[in-house]
Amino acid sequence: MATLAPSSSSPIFSGPSSKLSQPSLSSSSRLSLSSFSQLSPLSSSLSISPSFSAYPTCSRRLFASSFPVKASAAEKKKILIVNTNSGGHAVIGFYFAKELLGSGHEVSILTVGEESSDKMKKPPFSRFSEIVGAGGKTVWGNPAEVGKAVEGATFDVVLDNNGKDLDTVRPVVDWAKSAGVKQFLFISSAGIYKPTDEPPHVEGDVVKADAGHVGVEKYIAEIFSSWAIFRPQYMIGSGNNKDCEEWFFDRIVRKRPVPIPGSGMQLTNIAHVRDLSSMLTLAVENPEAASGNIFNCVSDRAVTLDGMAKLCAQAAGLPVEIVHYDPKAVGIDAKKAFPFRNMVMACFPSHHKSGA
Repeated sequence: MATLAPSSSSPIFSGPSSKLSQPSLSSSSRLSLSSFSQLSPLSSSLSISPSFSAYPTCSRRLFASSFPVKASAAEKKKILIVNTNSGGHAVIGFYFAKELLGSGHEVSILTVGEESSDKMKKPPFSRFSEIVGAGGKTVWGNPAEVGKAVEGATFDVVLDNNGKDLDTVRPVVDWAKSAGVKQFLFISSAGIYKPTDEPPHVEGDVVKADAGHVGVEKYIAEIFSSWAIFRPQYMIGSGNNKDCEEWFFDRIVRKRPVPIPGSGMQLTNIAHVRDLSSMLTLAVENPEAASGNIFNCVSDRAVTLDGMAKLCAQAAGLPVEIVHYDPKAVGIDAKKAFPFRNMVMACFPSHHKSGA
């Protein structure tokens, strides 16, 4: 078992020594991190569970014996983050950059579009001065011309936190390979799994063949020998430019009812973006342990939509009035009026918990 023990938490890599072969899906490593988020009742226990990879071109055998894998001063790296300019994933690049800089790595973050765009006036982009102040570099441009945007700079690791399809990500992957990048990381999505009668989803479950993220994952595995895929669900944390927990807090602090579609018993899963950034940093600092793996990045416990409202109210120290409604009956598009999908969602937990 390979064990990582940062001072702030207790992540663990573990797993049997096994090779990946096609078409079977083989279990490899598991990374678990538990730390306290702002929503203390959930404890934001984030688990990355056994990875099942269907991409045999980059198979990896994990060491069977325990070994320390903390990064040393000699292993500091240069990382490029290709970051989306909108949506719930944008905050991931921001926190990842800060985490890396705090660990002594060199970081450049390439954001899609132009610095003068109105989008850059919103968080997390409005807080990019925190990255620059910590020694990082921020640039803007077209990922299809990533080499031009970074002005010929070289990197050890690239994280694509932008593309959702192969047409968007392929130019970044191809450039990274030609530029001598050693490790490629990709932020995919836990929404690519096919619906199942036996939830929750785990790595290795059938994915939607036509999902854009799936094509990207396969291509990365074909091109790079050192790669890792991360599939988050709902991210929470300060600086998110997509409503999640903020939607609940906004109504609660204004003493407004919280309207929840359906029964309120639908399940979802949230995780703090700071936890995910820690996972990504561990993958950078321990590439052999992370290589060739796909990770579900979720909390180890689900929460109902009603429960989400109650937890936010508890954190705010205020009462909450929950009102249930039928979106069709009142003529409301729940996708636009509510921050979570209005369905019983699989919550993607780990197969089992490790001591953390």
